[in-house]
Amino acid sequence: MSENNNTTKLVFWGVRGTCPVSGEDRNTYGGHTPCSSYETPDGSFLIIDAGTGIKVLGDGLMSDIGKLPTTLHIFMTHFHLDHIMGLPFFGPLYLPEVRLNFYSDILPEDMEKNLSGFMGGNYFPVSFQQTQSEKKFQRMPKGGLEIGGCRISCCPLNHPQGSVAYKIQDENNTLVSATDTEHPLHGIDKNLADFAAGADMLVYDATFTPAEYQSGRKGWGHSTWLEGTKLAKQAGVKKLILSHLNPDHQDSQIDEIVSLAREEFPDTFGAMERGG
Repeated sequence: MSENNNTTKLVFWGVRGTCPVSGEDRNTYGGHTPCSSYETPDGSFLIIDAGTGIKVLGDGLMSDIGKLPTTLHIFMTHFHLDHIMGLPFFGPLYLPEVRLNFYSDILPEDMEKNLSGFMGGNYFPVSFQQTQSEKKFQRMPKGGLEIGGCRISCCPLNHPQGSVAYKIQDENNTLVSATDTEHPLHGIDKNLADFAAGADMLVYDATFTPAEYQSGRKGWGHSTWLEGTKLAKQAGVKKLILSHLNPDHQDSQIDEIVSLAREEFPDTFGAMERGG
């Protein structure tokens, strides 16, 4: 589901977790790994994660250089491969007139080290430092930050090596994106519920079905559609978007998941890449 109207300008460019996939049975929701963008009221451009979907985003931005923002804000939830693997193929990374501001909940030097290591050595022909764009790294302040009329803040999630949810608030909307998190064994994640309270839209990790989760996936750092509906009800959100979709799930299976979720929380949708 892509949202792009007068009040909400969220676009999904990648909605799969773990690894990219392709095929006619996965075209409806899309096969790229996590990346989404949000245009602020003043036209600032916010990007969440740099999975393979960021290449498609970059291609679109590069298609009209005259309208390409000179500053792009990239918010990293964490640094697992599926959330960074698209960055080397992001066109604006190679433009000297573009400034890329990277944000995460870790120290700036560690953020740069993680991204540099991914593009260094035997992994890629061009190092991160050799790319021409200007790059800045900032740790998310505890109280959040302001960009383009929006307030952006983060909340820690239950995920191996850590991850964060992001909240983007403007005068009309509140969006919360929590794509990599595992629910508690009992009850819901109260911190996340409080963080998402009253949000217009909650994007939530739906990697597993409840049956899949119970069959050996506990502790993997991911959740289910059912837990997403419980969280959405507890937090009092208006709309639930299931994302970080399992690459093994065909479109028909995701359709069924969304249908089941709607029995628990009617305003539930499956995240779809732009064009889906």
